Amino acid sequence: MTGVTSRKRGRPPGTESSDTRDRILTAAREEFSERGYEKTSVRGIAKAAGVDSALVHHYFGTKEQVFEAAVEVAFSPALKMRDVVLEGPIEGAGERMTRFVFGLWENPVTRKPLLAIIRSAVNNEAAAAVFRRLVATQLMRRIADELDTPDAELRAELAAAQLVGVAMMRYVIRIEPVASADVELIIARVAPVVQGHLTNP
Repeated sequence: MTGVTSRKRGRPPGTESSDTRDRILTAAREEFSERGYEKTSVRGIAKAAGVDSALVHHYFGTKEQVFEAAVEVAFSPALKMRDVVLEGPIEGAGERMTRFVFGLWENPVTRKPLLAIIRSAVNNEAAAAVFRRLVATQLMRRIADELDTPDAELRAELAAAQLVGVAMMRYVIRIEPVASADVELIIARVAPVVQGHLTNP
């Protein structure tokens, strides 16, 4: 066979469809969010998507590759953070960064895939490696490039660690009173710390 029908090995005939691929990704994000990386299987993703597991392998390969594809799509809104952080004076970058991150977490549409990423990354090294790669290369390094300090990468990562830590306590572990505190109060308390990581001597 030639052309598109032989593009990837193992593809059942008549299954090339962007809708199918999107359905698998949606199912994968749901499964990883609900079950975490360890308990999610390619078979479970296929069942949730209403396809044969061979199709999941055809489009994405291994479970780790499915996770990476799902994470990249889910993580894409966060990639806008660099532009948000740098759209004004550096003195206000901490608040803009904090407000942007908690805006993603407060939105139910973006919260669920973020939960899938975090829950999976803390429980599995393969998932953690994917998360580190996305955060380091696609987000924090791009922010660090704009900081005029010799330790810019460390500063950017410490700012991110502050935000991830609070988000973990509020949305994943749900420790009170952080979990139920007004988000504006959280932003007001956290933003100066993030600003300090970015710019304080």
